[in-house]
Amino acid sequence: MPPQVSPAPLLARVSQQPERLGKGVRIEQALRLTILHDWPDGSRMPSHRLLCQELKVARDTLAQAMRRLGEEGLIFTGQGQGTWTRRPVTPDPTPADAAPRLSTRAAAILDAPSASAIQSGAFMPGIPDITQFPMAKWRELYASVTVPRNALLLSYSGGGYGPLKRAIRDFLWRWRRLECETDQIIITEGTHNGIELCALALTDVGDRVLMESPCYWGARNVFTAVGARVDQLAWSPEAGHAPGEANAPVRLAYFTGSHHYPLSVPTSRAHRQALCARLAPDFVLEDDYEFTGEDGANLMFDGRSPRHLLVGSFSKLMFPGLRLGYLVAPRGLVAPLNQLRSEVFREGRLLDQAALAQFIAEGELDAWYRRIQRDYLARQQVMHDQLVQVPGVLHVSPPSHSISLCVQFKPGVDDRRVASRLLQSHLITRPLSPTCAPDDPRSGLILGIGMLSGNTLASEAVRLRHVLTRCLMG
Repeated sequence: MPPQVSPAPLLARVSQQPERLGKGVRIEQALRLTILHDWPDGSRMPSHRLLCQELKVARDTLAQAMRRLGEEGLIFTGQGQGTWTRRPVTPDPTPADAAPRLSTRAAAILDAPSASAIQSGAFMPGIPDITQFPMAKWRELYASVTVPRNALLLSYSGGGYGPLKRAIRDFLWRWRRLECETDQIIITEGTHNGIELCALALTDVGDRVLMESPCYWGARNVFTAVGARVDQLAWSPEAGHAPGEANAPVRLAYFTGSHHYPLSVPTSRAHRQALCARLAPDFVLEDDYEFTGEDGANLMFDGRSPRHLLVGSFSKLMFPGLRLGYLVAPRGLVAPLNQLRSEVFREGRLLDQAALAQFIAEGELDAWYRRIQRDYLARQQVMHDQLVQVPGVLHVSPPSHSISLCVQFKPGVDDRRVASRLLQSHLITRPLSPTCAPDDPRSGLILGIGMLSGNTLASEAVRLRHVLTRCLMG
């Protein structure tokens, strides 16, 4: 019988989990990582009593984590024999299923950067602070939206819940000074769904879609999936856009909103206007994925224009699991877009829409937004102060009210290798270069600050500086 494994690797993994996560979540994640990477397959784990002593947790907390790991097949228990680790088995591919033929579009998407299988960890991009969000108030509002009050909330809707559309209209005016009519707003299942709807409705296979370099890879994947020809033009805050092919018609130009992603710097309305004047796209789609309140003037969007569209989401403001967003469309496109969405995507989540409408109406979203923006700015300053000290770093995005920041390296640095080495130290980042056009040589890292704060953020920022310095100097 193999000897019992030491709890030491588990204790180390627990210490690396963000303190802002609940104890049960930290224990579960640490156990999962230890089983997958540290303890040999088929190892006898320490007794539950010993683990509770070492981890300083109640038996119920540990039992819940062990139950979930058992459901995943990562552990099994023998009657009277203890608990054993079990790593997932990856079957050897057979000729029949080793290499299924995928479409060219699917292969292109899978070769590009994609959503990470790891959805938590220090500096994971794109995740807001969900630990401070007023979840008790949200649950209260959600519970108040009951079926007896409005059974229609269990049905489909045509374009979204009316009170929510009105709340979004007013929210956009308060924070962005953007004017639109309620009937121009279409409720979507997050920003991604809004981009999908625009791509499906406005582009055909082979149509030219213009994007900036670096770009938001999720949008690039959507346009690739519908068969559009994606052209990326390098953009920098200093030089603007690189020259583009002027004689090829542009069906749609896509830009991230007032704050560039992934560079995490303010965008330029003048740069966009000059580019659109030169290339004359049929439609301009702006993705106001994460805004900071005071920078609405950077947007080109005009609610009266027949060619301007705006997508946005509440995922970055509130929590990713909400999956509610909006598309503001020209009047002439509203009816066909609504019909197309109903035919292809359907719509549900009306209970969520009703709760969100009430959340906004009671001023809770505005209050939360003001509070968390101040917090994000302080966190950004901590990160900036640490990262500007690293040899080999060319530029760090200035502190802002957003959840993302970008570090750019001096020429010649392999950012994919750096990101991989950081991952080995449980520092989760994303390389910049895969978001760039082939003729854009920039490299760096995209980081998030939503999962860390306070002393934990400070200590992890120092650790990131040390590890990154070793990577760039080695």
